Amino acid sequence: MEYNGYLYWGMDLIWWFIWVVLLFWIFATPYPIPGERRKRDSALDILNKQLASGKIKLEEYEQKKKLIGN
Repeated sequence: MEYNGYLYWGMDLIWWFIWVVLLFWIFATPYPIPGERRKRDSALDILNKQLASGKIKLEEYEQKKKLIGN
């Protein structure tokens, strides 16, 4: 399996580099997969985010939490 003095199984070093970059790009990028089903945030999750960001006050949070039932 020698190719011009190199052991690249018939491919040049550049082609191996291209394949490695391509596979890394496909499998290691943190972008969401199109068409993938994502879990929706529950009402309590949204309420917790609003409290954490300061959009609602603690009293309003507790009232809405009681309405949700948790």
